[in-house]
Amino acid sequence: MVIVLFGVSGVGKTFLGQRLAMEVGWKFYDADQLHPPGNIEKLRRGLPLTDADRQPWLENVRRLIDTALTSGESAVIACSALKASYRHYLRTDERVKMVYLKGDFPLIARRLRRRKGHFMNPELLPSQFEMLEEPQKDALIIDAGQPPAAAVKAIRAHLAV
Repeated sequence: MVIVLFGVSGVGKTFLGQRLAMEVGWKFYDADQLHPPGNIEKLRRGLPLTDADRQPWLENVRRLIDTALTSGESAVIACSALKASYRHYLRTDERVKMVYLKGDFPLIARRLRRRKGHFMNPELLPSQFEMLEEPQKDALIIDAGQPPAAAVKAIRAHLAV
């Protein structure tokens, strides 16, 4: 199984993903590490990415998912996957489980103001919410405002991991 934790920047994908992966003994991957250097530079400068910018990144993430599934490796991947079309592209198999970390703008803005050392410019948060296509029925929805232990427990219970 591959669990993809998705949502806007600052919602807790990496933190919760690492914690979940550690608890279940799986590998953790941060899809931010798969962005081409040009994308990272644009985000650092506060420029939103286009679909064309994201395509090579999505291909890298999909390749990672396919490699994990083919090798029988279970993994947790933190990946923004803001659009339904991105999630559809990444869901290559029924063993790919999408988990949407839902948080409101004030909560995420507070978190981004406290975050240090990440290339994502906090001023891009409004564009992230504008682009976000919340899932209707194709993902588990987890409240990102709850304590991390409760969020991980809910994911594990719903996905039986």
